[in-house]
Amino acid sequence: MAKTQTFAAKAKGKQKASHVMVKFVKTVKSGKGNYKFQEKLVKLDDISKVTSLQ
Repeated sequence: MAKTQTFAAKAKGKQKASHVMVKFVKTVKSGKGNYKFQEKLVKLDDISKVTSLQ
């Protein structure tokens, strides 16, 4: 039995995502003076909006 659909046909049919996922790492100073890192994934419409994250 032959395949009816090739990988190229599957890849062509998929739509490209309209957003970009970015890992946002933020430093927070604790009460003792130590620094902690908080990470979260952020969904952005355009990669140029990375500089506006806080």
